[in-house]
Amino acid sequence: MHHCKRYRSPEPDPYLSYRWKRRRSYSREQEGRLRYPSRREPPPRRSRSRSHDRLPYQRRYRERRDSDTYRCEERSPSFGEDCYGASRSHHRRRSRDREPYRTRKHAHHCHKRRTRSCSSASSRSQQSSKRSSRSVEDDKEGHLVCRIGDWLQERYEIVGNLGEGTFGKVVECLDHARGKSQVALKIIRNVGKYREAARLEINVLKKIKEKDKENKFLCVLMSDWFNFHGHMCIAFELLGKNTFEFLKENNFQPYPLPHVRHMAYQLCHALRFLHENQLTHTDLKPENILFVNSEFETLYNEHKSCEEKSVKNTSIRVADFGSATFDHEHHTTIVATRHYRPPEVILELGWAQPCDVWSIGCILFEYYRGFTLFQTHENREHLVMMEKILGPIPSHMIHRTRKQKYFYKGGLVWDENSSDGRVTCSKTPWSTCSCLT
Repeated sequence: MHHCKRYRSPEPDPYLSYRWKRRRSYSREQEGRLRYPSRREPPPRRSRSRSHDRLPYQRRYRERRDSDTYRCEERSPSFGEDCYGASRSHHRRRSRDREPYRTRKHAHHCHKRRTRSCSSASSRSQQSSKRSSRSVEDDKEGHLVCRIGDWLQERYEIVGNLGEGTFGKVVECLDHARGKSQVALKIIRNVGKYREAARLEINVLKKIKEKDKENKFLCVLMSDWFNFHGHMCIAFELLGKNTFEFLKENNFQPYPLPHVRHMAYQLCHALRFLHENQLTHTDLKPENILFVNSEFETLYNEHKSCEEKSVKNTSIRVADFGSATFDHEHHTTIVATRHYRPPEVILELGWAQPCDVWSIGCILFEYYRGFTLFQTHENREHLVMMEKILGPIPSHMIHRTRKQKYFYKGGLVWDENSSDGRVTCSKTPWSTCSCLT
């Protein structure tokens, strides 16, 4: 509403003052605000030390996680300063010297009316202002520094820590936009390569959600995603523990055969859906398979004379699509975690959807026996273990591979006296030996 320009007068007319009071009072009742302009505090500035991701989207070379310590670092997908950005203050100020001709009684009346009108807004924003007063901060590795009770996007309230890995953190949150429903929020490190990998994962999750809106094919569904000061954040349904974590807490006692069968069926069901949509997971392992509900009961095993945990519900979800690749996309040379890596990847022959099938076979063995099938960190030893279980490597694979250093006269070269299987001196004859007895 536009206001008439008012001139200061050392001796205001009583009649005009009375008219002004009546007009202002009517305006207050109708509009609920002051007619004279009020000053607002400027919004807080962002720290120049924060880096913001404003670059246009460009697809870069996908970096794969191929470290031998990866299995130890990322078995499960945790805070200092408040990570919630500062918000605009709702408290308004006014200056008494703007209209010096007003009387003290009138000024007191204005202040009283103004206090009543702003009290409700102040009470509503009080809690938000407290949690928004601290600045966003990252640690030296790019992880978001935050604590329980922090808010993100004025929607997600952090209530617990679920885990931390090389990619970032996973925290438990309450989604206040959906009736305080529990979600798992994946917060990616503020590092370029991880941020780019998160964008690729989001694209895959969008495709899965588009094709499986009712979650019939047992892949974890993304409910929301956003960029929080350079940290890509992805919200998922809150699930239970992953199958490796449960196995570890059970002292690596294997799963009962009925449980293995049910989980095997679900894995094949999910994998068929992915492959029919031209998508390869490339990183299937027990850590990336989560129970919907990991509640368990403790039973006594008379045969082993010990107590065992038995999960009540074996329903699972396939998770972590950060390395998933569509058929038309670039295929990197190395994929999959070491223990679940197929021979064609080790020999650099190229890979396709069957690499997921190999990983499932290794996973099911681990479920049934309680230990890893191929416990190694070296390519040559890995290939020899495969030969011991499955027989000689097919000749057409040997002829095509560039890794001829592993072979001699059509067979694997293996030195049992060397820790890594390589022949280190001329005294050791070239032979094709077995590493498993």
